[in-house]
Amino acid sequence: MSTYRLDSGRSTAAGVVNLVGSVLALILATHIVLVLASANPDNPAVHWVARSADVIALWFVNLVNTGDPGFSVVVNYGLAAAFWLFVTGLIARLLRSVG
Repeated sequence: MSTYRLDSGRSTAAGVVNLVGSVLALILATHIVLVLASANPDNPAVHWVARSADVIALWFVNLVNTGDPGFSVVVNYGLAAAFWLFVTGLIARLLRSVG
């Protein structure tokens, strides 16, 4: 007979939150790489990544204008990726420490 531990549930929830943050950051990083590599924006996969990154990046999309479009994408979407990693990491930490 196995027993359910509440601690393992919190740990699992925290792991899921961390996974979501990592996936969001990965989509943003993929968008950065595709822009820097001048990928064909008409390609369905590139188009999906670009649209998803625009949604995920929230208010970071046009936050900084450096004058260089490539570097602006790196800064803006990089800040968004760092934001999601920070926020989901904080939520995961709170989930682990509750109780």
